[in-house]
Amino acid sequence: MPVSLFPLLLIAHIVLAISLFVPSLLLPFAFRAQRGPRGAAVAVGPAPGSDSNRFVRFMLALQSRGTLWLGLGLAITGVGLIASLGLNTLQQPWLLVALGIYAANLALAYFVQVPRLRRLIGLRSGSDPKWADLAKRQRYVSYVMAGLVGTIGFLMSTKPALW
Repeated sequence: MPVSLFPLLLIAHIVLAISLFVPSLLLPFAFRAQRGPRGAAVAVGPAPGSDSNRFVRFMLALQSRGTLWLGLGLAITGVGLIASLGLNTLQQPWLLVALGIYAANLALAYFVQVPRLRRLIGLRSGSDPKWADLAKRQRYVSYVMAGLVGTIGFLMSTKPALW
């Protein structure tokens, strides 16, 4: 009796799909102004040496060096899933909509979130008066991305007949 690789492929695919955009989703919340002794904003992000600082560095490394490998793994596991389920799976309307939303989410992360995050990372919160507004906008983009992820989860769990 052969062991089915489908559950492993599915888990790997989901983990890779989430890992691909999670840095863009979480990093805007890590970069908040820290206050100095007189209440002035002096730094951006978590306190040096803290666990959250290690997390931020991990997310930055994942975003800068892991994107290609995560995307490649995602493509391989996606092809494996389609091969195990059959090509007729691609005719499911909910799946097509979910893939479109995922593509839009990745485009939003790559073309909007990443360039703006790079700009925020290079600034000190006290050096630019627009820093707080830029950081707030980044968090709003993250809210939109989280809403899109929730929509994908809804489509995957309910599999509605869309047309």
